[in-house]
Amino acid sequence: MPPSPSTLSYAQPASLPPHRRRRHPERWFIHLGLLCISAGFLLPFIWMLSTSLKPLEQTTEFPPRFIPREFRPQNYLEVLTHQKMKFRLFARNTVIIAVLAVLGTTASSALVAYGFSKVRFKGRGFLFAVMLSTMMIPFPVLMVSLFTIFRWLGDHGMGQWLGTFKPLWVPAWFGSAFSIFLLRQFFMTIPDELSEAARIDGCSEFGIFWRIILPLSRPALAVVALFTFMWAWNDFLGPLVYLQHQDQYTLALGLQTFQSQQGGTEFHYLMAASVLIIAPVIILFFFAQKTFIQGIATTGVKG
Repeated sequence: MPPSPSTLSYAQPASLPPHRRRRHPERWFIHLGLLCISAGFLLPFIWMLSTSLKPLEQTTEFPPRFIPREFRPQNYLEVLTHQKMKFRLFARNTVIIAVLAVLGTTASSALVAYGFSKVRFKGRGFLFAVMLSTMMIPFPVLMVSLFTIFRWLGDHGMGQWLGTFKPLWVPAWFGSAFSIFLLRQFFMTIPDELSEAARIDGCSEFGIFWRIILPLSRPALAVVALFTFMWAWNDFLGPLVYLQHQDQYTLALGLQTFQSQQGGTEFHYLMAASVLIIAPVIILFFFAQKTFIQGIATTGVKG
């Protein structure tokens, strides 16, 4: 005889098996270790934040103190109007370079990645391997050659390059090896049936790329844009090599105005300016964290 509905409604849930009732105490040690590692990474940031709120005489005292005896939040306001660092001008220059670099890298890398992932042609694998090999060449190795090329362009009627922002953002419109690799791996997870159906309907290759691939690749494009923005925002060596006038400095390059090789470095202003510079990157990552993790997690997973 089947049980009545009242009996079913008051039935007690079955107890969990013994292997699922275990506490797994080793997980607490794993979590504790991860927390200690995270605290180690946060320690320099906490020290920088603490120093930015101290008076100058407390920044070099011994033994050091994490909690200032006297808080000076006005250090941040004084940095914005400091004579040595034109913060607003340097911030505008950095934003211009970063935005152009993000647009150029994202657009060009996506187009090249589509060719490597969805367009079949002879030698595709070899060219992709050659492209990946360029990731192993550090910028200091190419620095002199690139400087010579940009100077040659200026000497042969291509306009002035050195002393302008062009060397910092024009190369971004020719793709980035890491970004191409990241987007190619993501594009390969998109079923080819979608592209084939669009070709049957008469859609061109660019139409497939623009109307099908890009809308489905927003998480990966967001990751590329975030990485490029972080690189352009924090770049120091590039502006140091190509920019020649102080009015063209970026924020990373402007930080050295607070440093002095003869002593007398204003550490409280230096740390306050550093906090203001890295704050936009932290805020951007905080708001784009979900999309960033989604783009990283789904890259290279064949669907």
